[in-house]
Amino acid sequence: QVQLVESGGGLVQAGGSLRLSCAASGRTFSSYAMGWFRQARGKEREFVAAISQSGVTIRYADFVKGRFTVSRVNAKNTVYLQMNSLKPEDTAVYYCAARFGVSRDPADFGSWGQGTQVTVSS
Repeated sequence: QVQLVESGGGLVQAGGSLRLSCAASGRTFSSYAMGWFRQARGKEREFVAAISQSGVTIRYADFVKGRFTVSRVNAKNTVYLQMNSLKPEDTAVYYCAARFGVSRDPADFGSWGQGTQVTVSS
């Protein structure tokens, strides 16, 4: 399995931006589709964005369309989530995950990072 480490979270005011990174170990990163998920306190983990191995296929949750952008650099074993126009309701722990095909269902993913906290103040 691939090992994943997220970074880039923090405290930001509403309307601000953050860029999350997810670094993967191993030489097979380009074999994995990647997903971003988030979990707010007391809520279930939810899909945010996903990107295919080549980056050609991208999916977003409706609530982030136009605000968040997912991308990847396979040469750096890294996937990114650029988050703009942040809202207080975006506050959550953000996780990246890997699997062999694009999916919106967290149950389909077997490899997860430890998560990074994003807090958006009003």
